Amino acid sequence: MVMNIKKFFKKDNSSYNKEKLLLHDEKRNGCCIYFNNVQDYYIKKVIDMGKNDPRKIIFALKMGFALFAVSLLIFWKEPYPDVAQFSIWAILTVLIMFEFTIGGTLIKGFNRGLGTFCAGVLAFVFAQFALLAGEYERVVIVVSIFIVAFFGSYLKLYPTMAPYEYGYRVFILTYCILIVAGNRTRDYNVAIFTRLALIALGAGISVLINISICPIWAGEDLHRLVVKNFMDLATSLEGCIDGYLNCVEHDEATNNSKYNGYKFVIDSSSREQTLLGFAIWEPPHGHYKMHKNPWKDFVKLSSELRHCAFMVMALHGCIQSKIQAPPEKRKVFQDELKKVGVNAGKVLRELGTKLEKLETVSGHENILKEVHETAQNLQKKIDHKSYLLVNAKSWEIGKPNVINNLLEDTSSDQNMSLSSQSLSETAIDMRSMHANWTQYAKDQLVTKSSTLYKKQNQWPSSFSLIGGDQNVDTNNDEIETYLSASALSLATFASLLIEFVARLQNVVDYFEELSQRAEFKEPISIKS
Repeated sequence: MVMNIKKFFKKDNSSYNKEKLLLHDEKRNGCCIYFNNVQDYYIKKVIDMGKNDPRKIIFALKMGFALFAVSLLIFWKEPYPDVAQFSIWAILTVLIMFEFTIGGTLIKGFNRGLGTFCAGVLAFVFAQFALLAGEYERVVIVVSIFIVAFFGSYLKLYPTMAPYEYGYRVFILTYCILIVAGNRTRDYNVAIFTRLALIALGAGISVLINISICPIWAGEDLHRLVVKNFMDLATSLEGCIDGYLNCVEHDEATNNSKYNGYKFVIDSSSREQTLLGFAIWEPPHGHYKMHKNPWKDFVKLSSELRHCAFMVMALHGCIQSKIQAPPEKRKVFQDELKKVGVNAGKVLRELGTKLEKLETVSGHENILKEVHETAQNLQKKIDHKSYLLVNAKSWEIGKPNVINNLLEDTSSDQNMSLSSQSLSETAIDMRSMHANWTQYAKDQLVTKSSTLYKKQNQWPSSFSLIGGDQNVDTNNDEIETYLSASALSLATFASLLIEFVARLQNVVDYFEELSQRAEFKEPISIKS
C-alpha cells in the first residue's frame, strides 16, 4: 500500500515536470520567433535603405577607410614618438569632421580648424603668462579657463554666429584640454603644437578621402530637391482637380499621396536651407562650374513655388470640406477646370525639366499662353453661369416688392423699369434645378446626421430634416443656407485655381531671371 502511494506521487511529479518543461519550451520558442521577426524586420529595413540610396553605403565605406588610414598613427614610433601617444586627436577629428556631403565636411572642417587654431594661440599666450606667474600659475590657468568659457559661450549666442556655433564649442574644449595637458606635462609648447599638427592631419585626410572617392555634393541634392518639388506639385494639382470633379471621399482625399504632394513642397523649406548652408561651401564642380553657384537662386525659386503650393493646399481643403457643391454643378465647369489643371501641370513639369537640364525657356515661345487662355475661358464660364454659384432665389432683382419700396423712397418722379428676373435666370428653369439641389442638400445633411448627434452646436443642423414637419421654417432656412454655401464652395475652388495661375506667372518670371543670372544654356532645337 505504501509503495503504491509512493509510485502515485512519483508519477504526479514526473508529469508536473514534463508540463513545466513544455511551457518553458513554448515560451522559449515564442521569444525566439519574436526576436527572429524583429531581426528580419530591421535587417530588411537596413538593406532597403542601401538599395534606395547606394550613396549611404559609399559614405560608410569612405568613413571606414578614413579611420583605417588615420589609425595607423597608433603604431608610429620614430621620429616623434609622441605622435602615437596623441593619435587619438587625429581619430577624433575624422569622426567629427567626416560628413555625408562635401559641403558638410568643409564647414565642419572650417569650424574645427578655426576653433582649434584660436584655442592653440590663446593657450600658448596664457601658458607663457602662467610660467611667468610663478606660484600663481594655477590661478592664471583657472582664470583663463573662466574667461575663455565666458566669452566663447556668450559670443556664440549672437544671431549671425549661429553657423559657427560648433566652432565655438571646439574652441572652448580644445583650449581647456591644451592648457590642462600642458600643465600636467610642464611642457606647454610641445603639447600645443603636437595636438594642432595631429588635428590638421586628421582634417586633411577627411577632406582628401571625401572629395577624391565618389564625392557627394550638397548642391546636387539641392538641385534635385527643387526639381522634385516642381514634379510633385504638378501631380498634386492635377490630382486635386480630378478628385474634386470625381467627388472623392474625405478619407481617400486625406490618405492618397496623389493629393498630398504639395505637403512635401511646403515641408521641404528646412531641408533646402540645410543643403544651402552646405552647398555654398562647395567649390565649383561638375556641370555647375559654368553656372556661378546658383544655390541661393534655387532656394528663392523654390520659395516662389511654395506660394503656388499654398493654393494647392487650399484646393485640397475644398475636397475635404463638409459643405460640397452637388455633382451636377461641378460637371458644368468640368472641362474648363480640367484644362486649367492639365495646362498648369504641363507648365510646372516643363519648368522642372528645364531646371534639371539647366536650360533656358525659349524666348520665342510663351510658356504660359495655353494656361492663360484656359484660365480666361474658365473665368468667362463663371461669368456666363454665375447663377449656379449663388442662391438665385434670394436675389433682390427678383423681388418686385423690395424694388418698388426702394423706388418710392428715393424718387417718385423717376420711372425705372427693372426686370423681375436676371438674364442668367432666364437661361434656365430655376425651379426645376432648385428642386434638385434641395433634394441634394437633404441627402447631404441626413447622411451626416449620425455624426451630428455626437457633437454640439453643429451647423447646418440635420435634426429638422429627420424630425418630421414640426420645424418646417427651420428646415427650409437651413436647406437654403446649405445650398448657398455649397454653391459658393464651387466658386471658391474655381477662384483658387485662377489665383494659382496668377501666382504661376511669378514662378516663370523668377525662373527666367535665374536662367540669365546663372547663365543656363539654350535649349537644343530639334529640326523636323
